[in-house]
Formats: sequence, structure tokens, C-alpha cells
Amino acid sequence: MSAPTLVILAAGMASRYGSQKQTEGFGPHGETIMDYSIYDAIRAGFGKVVFIIREDFAEAFKASFEPKLNGKIETAYVYQALNKFTDGKQVHPERTKPWGTAHAVLCTKGVVNEPFAVINADDYYGAEAFAQAYQFLTNECNDKTYCILGYELANTLSENGTVSRGVCSIDANNVLTQINERTKIYRKDGQIVYEEEGIETPLQEDTRVSMNFMCFAPNFIDLCEKEFSTFLEKQGQELKSEFYIPFVTGRFSSLGLGDVKVIPTNAKWFGVTYKEDAPAVKASIDALVNENVYPAKLW
Repeated sequence: MSAPTLVILAAGMASRYGSQKQTEGFGPHGETIMDYSIYDAIRAGFGKVVFIIREDFAEAFKASFEPKLNGKIETAYVYQALNKFTDGKQVHPERTKPWGTAHAVLCTKGVVNEPFAVINADDYYGAEAFAQAYQFLTNECNDKTYCILGYELANTLSENGTVSRGVCSIDANNVLTQINERTKIYRKDGQIVYEEEGIETPLQEDTRVSMNFMCFAPNFIDLCEKEFSTFLEKQGQELKSEFYIPFVTGRFSSLGLGDVKVIPTNAKWFGVTYKEDAPAVKASIDALVNENVYPAKLW
């Protein structure tokens, strides 16, 4: 069986952050957050990394990553664009932004043909989580069994603004029963809440949430394609509609196609949603280097 693949979502517009955070250096020698994820993936046993990017910054992106990854892990590049897989369906004439994370995964069709994990480019997930993902992908993953690495909500907030999280509901066997993308989560008066249509609803500190670190069999890409067609029929004319991975994962469960396990992880997580998050991220990486979790120079 071929080694699993790591798919990195790096095509985001970085609208809240204000620059291309995916290629910003945070490590002692200018390492990006992606560098640490790829390093952890290689140590865990992954055989290939597939970058989902925008074609307009492909040349600079490849120039940054190819020299340091050459000979260490196989690489491939997929371009996410608004018109991909729309099959001639009408979309809002003023829309320029692609369709979201599940559409990004759909764009890997034909490139990813083995069990794979998906992560965000701008999130640090921790070595333990990659080891857990590798074990799942090589021992349990199949067409009827996927998984989500579940982080504690309290450990995934930003002090500098709201965050989006896939909030998981699970049964006694840690199998997903429902996942809801909450796009405006924050702490207020010591309580974590999410806001929707002006209504604030509290969430428990230890709620397990998806940080878009998920593990799938390749048939998930086919499900994305099927669900995207329906999504376009219903929401293709909306200017800002989003086709999210948690939505398709939830459909996999609700349609009775199989189970999605939520694997609790104690791995450290941090990320850069806002510019103001950057100093804390740099400090966290410095601490990991000082603790010899990583060499001062990765590559």
C-alpha cells in the first residue's frame, strides 16, 4: 500500500490577515508554518505533499518550497480557481473568490488517489497529531471510515478576533454525529460563544473542534464532486457562499455512507488568523526549538 498523502490548503485569499501568510517566515531561519507541518509529516511517514494554491502565485511558491523539499518528499501542485468543476452552471457575475475548502479538495481529483490528510497552511498542528493521522490512514481508513483530529476549543481561540471552527458532536464511541461550521467564535465575559444572525450561543471549553485536520479515503473527493453540483444549484448565485469540508463530512455521516471518528489529540495547536497573532506564533516556535522538538534549521 502506498504511503498516505498530505494535502495542504494554501489557496486562501488571506483577507483577514492582509498578506500571504502562507509563505511568511516564523522560524529562526525563515521557516513557514507549512515547513513545520511538512517536517512532521515526513517524520510520521507521509510519502507525498500536495499543495492547493492559486495559479497567480505558483511560480514564487514553487521557488520557495522545491529546493528545500527536493529528495525529501514527493510534491505536487493543484490550482484552485472559481470556474473549476462548475460544469457551466451559472454563478454570481461579481464573484471572484473560489468556493471554499471542500471545493479545494475537489480540485485534487486525479492527483490524489491514496488515503490522505488535509490541513490548513497557516495552522501549526503538532508532531503528535501527524503521528496519529498516519496511524489512522495506514491502519483504519477506508471508503466507510474517515476521521477528524479533534482539538479542544479553548486551545484554538485567537485573542485578536473571531475564529471559524467545525464544532463536533460525538457519541460514546467518539464517532461524529454532527459537525457545524461556526464562523464567528470568540470569548465574551469569560465564556466562549458563537454568534449567528446576531444571537450568541455558549460553547463548552472542552468542545472538540475540527481545525481542518482530517483524514479521508480518496472516495471523499468523489463525494465532494457530487455535493458541489448540488451546492451550485442551490447557492451558486450567492456572492459569498462557501462549500466547506465539514459540510461534506457531515453529509457522509448523515447519508449513512460511513463513520467519521473524532480522534482526540493533545497536540499543541496555534495559528495566524490575524497579523496580531504573528508574535505569539514566533514565540511558540522559538520555544519548540529551544525544547529540541525541532532543529534550529529544518532543512
